Amino acid sequence: MESRMSIISKYNIHLSGSGDQVMLFSHGYGCDQNMWRFVAPSFSDGCKIVLYDLMGAGRSDTSHYTPEKYNSLHQYADDVLEICTALDLKDVIFVGHSVSCTIGILAQLKKPDAFSHLILIGPTPCYINKDDYKGGFNESDITNMIEALESNFFHWASFITPVIIGNDEKKEFSDELRISFCSMPDGIAKNFAKVTFLGDYREYLNQVTGPALILQTNPDAIVNVEVGKYVAKQIKNAHYVELPTAGHCPHLTAPDLVISAMKSYLK
Repeated sequence: MESRMSIISKYNIHLSGSGDQVMLFSHGYGCDQNMWRFVAPSFSDGCKIVLYDLMGAGRSDTSHYTPEKYNSLHQYADDVLEICTALDLKDVIFVGHSVSCTIGILAQLKKPDAFSHLILIGPTPCYINKDDYKGGFNESDITNMIEALESNFFHWASFITPVIIGNDEKKEFSDELRISFCSMPDGIAKNFAKVTFLGDYREYLNQVTGPALILQTNPDAIVNVEVGKYVAKQIKNAHYVELPTAGHCPHLTAPDLVISAMKSYLK
């Protein structure tokens, strides 16, 4: 077993705040822990805040990354549990954005007692339309997207990041997200994209035992409202909140709405 300090270095973990309650924040694809800078500090009075970078992102130690090891979101969930074990974290409030919502769900299923709540911002278990499930994209859409990012990742990142932000008045965040996307090692970014956009984790939703808050924006070009409602319906003890703002990153573009919804729910 790796030491506490090696785990902290491995995932670039930063600890702050005080109190017995732990909140662990997990960012989305192409991002890093800095994306939580407008939200996490609002909970540091009374909570221990844990920020980390997904393996391959930010300042994580990419020497631990191989495409074979990280060929599904299950390994990312195991990373969360490794952090919880190394730091002796219990009754964790897991706050995930986008792909990290599924990572949190998988982690909770593997070790339910480690988590008290899941807060899921823009969750989707599957991006592809399948039978009656409307994930928002046809399989050909996702295939074409994967081909585009493999052909010219930097061009694809420049195109997709304004779509993700979804708010023309917040152009600075589109630029920030594009820079963040392009800072990932090319091979890792492409492999993680396949894992993120081609996966189907719907079967796990109705196994979730802990309470969950689903925060959904409207409109969101990446995860539509129907998906958010589907996730909330499948998770037995879920509370659905639709935020009156657009875009897939409300923790950047409308942090006050996210903070207010989280605090109201946790009361």
